[in-house]
Amino acid sequence: MSERTLGNQSRNPLAVEYSATLAGLSIVPIATFLVAFVIGGLTLAGQLSLESTVLGIGVETVLTILLFLAGGCVLAAGVSSRYGITETTPDRSAGLSVAVGFGFVAFSGIGLIASQTLGFGRLLWVPLGLVAGVVVAGATLFAREDLGVTIPAGLFSIIAGSLVLLNVLTPAWAWSPAGFGVTFSGTVFIPLLTIVTSFVAAWAAANALEGFGAAGRQAGAFFLIGANAALILLVLLLLIAFIVKNGFWYAVDGIEIGPGLHFHWPFVMDGYNVFLDEKGIYPAIIGTFWLVVGAVLMAVPIGVGAAVFLTEYAEEGRFTSMIDIATNGLWSTPSVVFGLFGYAFLVPRLGNNTSLLAGMIVLGFMLLPLVLITSREAIKSVPDEYRDASAALGVSKWETIKDVTIPSAMPGIVTGIIIGIGRIAGETAPILIVTADSPQRSSAPAIMGSFELTTSPPFIVNEALLSGSSALPYQLYGAITTGVVGDDPGYGWATAFILLLVVLSFYVIGITTRMYFRKKLQA
Repeated sequence: MSERTLGNQSRNPLAVEYSATLAGLSIVPIATFLVAFVIGGLTLAGQLSLESTVLGIGVETVLTILLFLAGGCVLAAGVSSRYGITETTPDRSAGLSVAVGFGFVAFSGIGLIASQTLGFGRLLWVPLGLVAGVVVAGATLFAREDLGVTIPAGLFSIIAGSLVLLNVLTPAWAWSPAGFGVTFSGTVFIPLLTIVTSFVAAWAAANALEGFGAAGRQAGAFFLIGANAALILLVLLLLIAFIVKNGFWYAVDGIEIGPGLHFHWPFVMDGYNVFLDEKGIYPAIIGTFWLVVGAVLMAVPIGVGAAVFLTEYAEEGRFTSMIDIATNGLWSTPSVVFGLFGYAFLVPRLGNNTSLLAGMIVLGFMLLPLVLITSREAIKSVPDEYRDASAALGVSKWETIKDVTIPSAMPGIVTGIIIGIGRIAGETAPILIVTADSPQRSSAPAIMGSFELTTSPPFIVNEALLSGSSALPYQLYGAITTGVVGDDPGYGWATAFILLLVVLSFYVIGITTRMYFRKKLQA
């Protein structure tokens, strides 16, 4: 490609002619990253080893081939762009952020080789690393974008593969950084290095796929965002799968389904009683349910009401700014601080002992700021045209809020409640401080059957609300600290599995409710 093309301002930089050669050279590193991520991830998870085979080829060899393949294709994409073999629209520079990133990679790589492989001291490896970092950063910054993006990424991948090929990095390799009490082994470092380097090559390939320039940077950004989202989803799925694998069969063991309506699930429907050989978590499930219900009943009306007032009635000014600061600060406050607050101010005033009511109030305080924040944003997002149309029909402001604004904002409000419930349902620290008594209980709190009328204030009392209880997070904590998991690890994993089901069930209820309101709005 000629320099004349670079200076052509009439051409749309987002519209690049399709090149089959460039597409092939770009797609291969992206596919290579996916394969490297799967194989490397399985190796890091212990499902494969570097000595294992994939299609008759050793895992270590496969990872090395992937690195060379990704690096070679990225280098070829850059060179073909530079010499006009493929049609591209690169900028004059890859940019400062890319240069700094590759410079840091060079500094880290040369520093590790000099210190760990060659045995150089700090007085030698630090200057060598700095020189390498400055040279690579400068070359990246002052080179044309196609070379500045692809050459460092391709060389990074090929050098990493060469380290494995030349046995500089082996499964027996180990690194113990000075000042840290950890050792990184080759069995961990090699697959991790493969994933990282192939990821960098895939990002460079995504830039090349769209011909560099604005379109290439956009494609690279989309790749980074997509890879990040996929990684988060994968970690979540792996976490769920790991918990299900270790706890499912223990949790469902002994389920009885008889004639009629007879159904008995021992782990879920029994308490914990060593004398009766019962290891159930029913009291913890009921305790978690009541804690969440109490917190929602406290926080949602107050939070939504405050959001309506602040958005529809209060003037924007110092008062609303203070509320914003306070709610954001409360939402980011560690949960243990809420627990200490409850222990200092609620427990002494509620019988001076841990109780369900104290836990409900504390979790309600934790839920309140998120409900307020998300409800305000949801109400603000309702178009002013809705309010104006209602006012034009002679409807009062309150009727407009009640019949138009809040129903329109309901999906967003429900979303905030869902996120908040997902947080408080799994909290351990506040429950441990203000609610928990015994980690393994034989009976559940009978809230509905404990209300009593009295002739003196407060005229209605509930002994179960003012007594301690268990909850699933605390049940799991108690199983670990009391040694139950050590003696019976399946019990701990099964408890985690049920906790996961309970939290997900709240999400399902919330999502279903949100879908209902959305359909109602569209009707």
